[in-house]
Amino acid sequence: MPRTSDFLLTALAPAIWGSTYIVTTELLPSGLPLTLGLLRALPAGLILLLLVRQWPRGAMLPRLFVLGFLNFALFWSLLFVAAYRLPGGVAATLGATQPLIVLFLARAALGTQIRLLGVAAALIGLVGVGFLVLSPDAVLDPLGIAASFGGALSMAAGTVLTRKWQFPVPPLTLTAWQLTTGGLLLLPLAIIFEPAFPVPTLQNIVGLVWLGVVGAALTYFLWFRGIARIGPSSAALLGFLSPLSAVVLGWIILGQALSLPQIAGVILILASLWLGRHAGRNAAMPQPDMTAPLKAKTPAE
Repeated sequence: MPRTSDFLLTALAPAIWGSTYIVTTELLPSGLPLTLGLLRALPAGLILLLLVRQWPRGAMLPRLFVLGFLNFALFWSLLFVAAYRLPGGVAATLGATQPLIVLFLARAALGTQIRLLGVAAALIGLVGVGFLVLSPDAVLDPLGIAASFGGALSMAAGTVLTRKWQFPVPPLTLTAWQLTTGGLLLLPLAIIFEPAFPVPTLQNIVGLVWLGVVGAALTYFLWFRGIARIGPSSAALLGFLSPLSAVVLGWIILGQALSLPQIAGVILILASLWLGRHAGRNAAMPQPDMTAPLKAKTPAE
């Protein structure tokens, strides 16, 4: 059975991701989503590569680039398209469909059971996110909706495939490889579609260091470790902490008020996490030891 510490460590990743909005809007220049994604992923990946000093074998590269594409290049690109074309609340609510998508993808790819309690947890969390961030005057843009659903599907597929393709390396090495491949895929897109990054200010540097070192290197290490330890379905449910964290940070740092529906949303999200934890306990299965790479199969096998 997955330990409580594994859930708590995995939960840190989406909780920290909730700071992305406030850091981006307060510390970084606007209108450069692909460039910011590139600067968030590639430097962090290269630094981690220097730390782990372990390089993927040629047979691993196709799957690594697929994961880098799904978890970073495609996901971050669609995320920013949705953010530009939809109110933040609508984008967050549509993105919160990811845990439901993961349940069905995990069934198809991993053969895991779809449990009623897990579905209930995902639906309650989705409703909670709606209460937390939706407003009555929300505008629905078709392209923005498609981008938001596409981003949820991309991250869900990356989460499930990360669990399915059990690379015979520690989570830190897998994080380095995926951040690097995702950054390399974002590089030509940023060069072609966006202007050059302006001369960075001290605020810009602080924001980039936070998003790269903490918001990418640390959090994705915890995320990939969590997928291996607690499974993709349980990990995906923890994604509800991201909009929750964003709202709480807006309340604490920016002085934004919390309404009664938002408080209800907080309660529903916490209830969904409790249910998801309970469902994961009932469906517990032996997890692979990612610290023993010699016993695992390579992706080419």
